Amino acid sequence: MAKKSTINIGIAEKDRKKIAEGLGRMLADTYTLYLKTHNFHWNVTGPMFQTLHLMFMTQYTEAWNAVDLVAERIRTLGYPAPGSYQEFVALTSIKDSKGTISAKEMIKQLVDGQETVARTAREVLPIAEKAGDQPTVDLLSARMEVHEKNAWMLRSLLEE
Repeated sequence: MAKKSTINIGIAEKDRKKIAEGLGRMLADTYTLYLKTHNFHWNVTGPMFQTLHLMFMTQYTEAWNAVDLVAERIRTLGYPAPGSYQEFVALTSIKDSKGTISAKEMIKQLVDGQETVARTAREVLPIAEKAGDQPTVDLLSARMEVHEKNAWMLRSLLEE
């Protein structure tokens, strides 16, 4: 059996662990939001079908690409990335959607999901900053920007 190599990137092991745990929650939120958005893409109906179908596709595609970035950062810090539905359910803050819902309710749930991921990133950010983990700070800042913008775009569809 191969010996596990020591990681010496200038971040203490206890800090790497705490950051990786926070990123694990971020990964679970991002994956759950991806799945929910993809579900809504498939099942949206109504007069805004085309607009929402395309918007949801853009957002789930972006989220799908982001899960890899977050998981690889966890691995870079020396920890296994959560990757099962069971782990994601235990770690996510995003509520599951059940049954058939209206397009308006889909939008509301996705606003909440986008804002949830932004809040999770914001919770992990000071931990990474304190540890001097600039790559994680950069990743979290970029993710917050995307999720806050997506939430704004979705919220704008709810205005009368």
